[in-house]
Amino acid sequence: MQVVSGFADVEPFEILQPAEQRVPFVFNSPHSGRHYPLSFLDASRLDSNAIRRSEDAFVDELFEPVMRLGAPLLRARFPRAYLDVNREPYELDPKMYEDRLPSYANIRSLRVAGGLGTIARIVGEHQEIYRTRIPVSEALERIETLYKPYHQTLRRLLAQTHVAFGYAVLIDCHSMPSAVRGADTGQRPDFILGDRYGTSCAVGLIDAAAEILTGLGYRVSRNKPYAGGFITEHYGRPLKGLHALQIEINRGLYMDEGLTLRGPGFENLVQDLIRFADALVAIPNQEFYPDALAAE
Repeated sequence: MQVVSGFADVEPFEILQPAEQRVPFVFNSPHSGRHYPLSFLDASRLDSNAIRRSEDAFVDELFEPVMRLGAPLLRARFPRAYLDVNREPYELDPKMYEDRLPSYANIRSLRVAGGLGTIARIVGEHQEIYRTRIPVSEALERIETLYKPYHQTLRRLLAQTHVAFGYAVLIDCHSMPSAVRGADTGQRPDFILGDRYGTSCAVGLIDAAAEILTGLGYRVSRNKPYAGGFITEHYGRPLKGLHALQIEINRGLYMDEGLTLRGPGFENLVQDLIRFADALVAIPNQEFYPDALAAE
């Protein structure tokens, strides 16, 4: 892999690959990266803890044991605040840059309006990241050297899995804050499963995932407020044998959100997620073949 600015000593992403892939599942943790380039920290108005508020902290570690089941895990080392691969490649906010964006940039998406485009403007509760505007060339460099190689790697993993097994299942792994500002109860369920409202995977996959997690004692909801982002929508093509399911984990289950530290529930959740993944990869394969779905 080429040396990327800010990542001379750390690979910007990696595949945790089992000795042999034994199941048609690929796990992905695109927001758990925690290597913050010094130049990025210097350009930020936030301290080293505040800038981590949008990070899906430790999610890659929670799912790392899936390798034991024979499934690969792709994880980002670059942080979401630096580059978000769960967006279109060019969802960019013109207010962030010193010069003009290229004509192909999507400047009007809802995610850009909310400050959470491919290059985020904010983290957490609307905390501005940058002290000043940044050069467009810097944003485009991140997209060329990080975003595109990451997606090329994810596509390759899914294509190899599809060829080997006849179908491929992507589990996109994320976390969410435990409390909702302005909500009546302020509490979120333990897990939110997203299948883009029934379009990104076979219904048997999300049904099974919900049943397994409920059986483990967790509160589970579907698609609200997280139905799946760009990755789930882009890669989920059930009629072609490509299934994508997003999983959001309540951070209160496993970490101290204020200090961004693993909490006392971390190891218990790891064990439950091993049980969850073990049951999930055992779903009968007829649920996933394109011919079976087309006949429904």
